[in-house]
Amino acid sequence: MTFLVVPVFAFLNAGVPLSGAVAGPLPEAVALGLILGKPVGILGVSFLMTRLRLAQLPSGVTLAQMIGLSLLCGIGFTMSLFIGGLAFRDGAHVDAVRIGILCGSIVSAIAGFIVLNAVLKRPDAQKAT
Repeated sequence: MTFLVVPVFAFLNAGVPLSGAVAGPLPEAVALGLILGKPVGILGVSFLMTRLRLAQLPSGVTLAQMIGLSLLCGIGFTMSLFIGGLAFRDGAHVDAVRIGILCGSIVSAIAGFIVLNAVLKRPDAQKAT
């Protein structure tokens, strides 16, 4: 139940007007920043840090798992809303940013779930075989 209540609470408190247009350069850019920008940045820095031997991944972690995890990192409400509020003052732009954050977070959550569900072996699936 918690997995349903918390997202609904966050959504309702985000103040996203559903009557506004979803399409447009601003909400699309914000959504793409969450869907593509955050995973590229996370994977890029992780790759760089491991190559420079400044960090190492935990044993057994695969590239596919890192991709799934970085996709989940695209779920962003709090800081995205804060930065969007600082960047724009007028209501139309703030609403467009909120719509972009909502769409980008939903797509990131679904994509991350799909990737991780495909690559992670579940203990209950191993017992059945």
